[in-house]
Amino acid sequence: MSFDVAAALRRSTGRSKSDVANKLVSMFLHEVSRKACTAGGMSVTDPRYAKSVLAAFGTSCLYCGGELEPDRTSVEHLNGMNRVSVGLHVPGNVAVACKRCNNGKRQDDQLLPLAENGWESFLSHDGTRCATKCKACAYWSDIWPDQKTCVVSLTSARERIHQFQSPYRQFVEWSESTRGSLRQKIETLYRDCQKFATDEIGKLTLDLELEFSEVKTLETKD
Repeated sequence: MSFDVAAALRRSTGRSKSDVANKLVSMFLHEVSRKACTAGGMSVTDPRYAKSVLAAFGTSCLYCGGELEPDRTSVEHLNGMNRVSVGLHVPGNVAVACKRCNNGKRQDDQLLPLAENGWESFLSHDGTRCATKCKACAYWSDIWPDQKTCVVSLTSARERIHQFQSPYRQFVEWSESTRGSLRQKIETLYRDCQKFATDEIGKLTLDLELEFSEVKTLETKD
């Protein structure tokens, strides 16, 4: 299968338009997280929290169980800090995953087809609930080709995460209860930011003292 260069270029161009708005959404969620951690008396950087993450998952990815490598590891938000999952940077929602699982979950985060929580949806793609072309199901099938092993491994990962979250239920439950109201505010912030950025960039572009007519199109050979 050949790589689709044109499709990749289109995705990159379209994504750049929302980068600023998404960054503001992340900043907003981080500020909400800071206030929640202050009220709850613990933050993700607390040494006690690091010990609990290590005790729960060791030096393995919390999803696939693979050994973590320094240059292939990501700080993982079980519920992603994005417009769909509305996760927070608080105890019980932050651990460590391999980059491969982090990337795979990020794609599923935009859909959440199997569960309200991002991590539960990601770990529910055992090949029995989705259409044949489901990318998340294919991802887990690639890691555990045997169907029974895949189901057991994903169930075990879900149970392990539930157990890990248990001491931090106050953070987890509060985050879940505020998700609806935060999502409304995020959508307003996102739309306003997009409009502001589009309007201001348009004004600044008009004020540029550049002679665009001098730009020449390069001739290319077939």
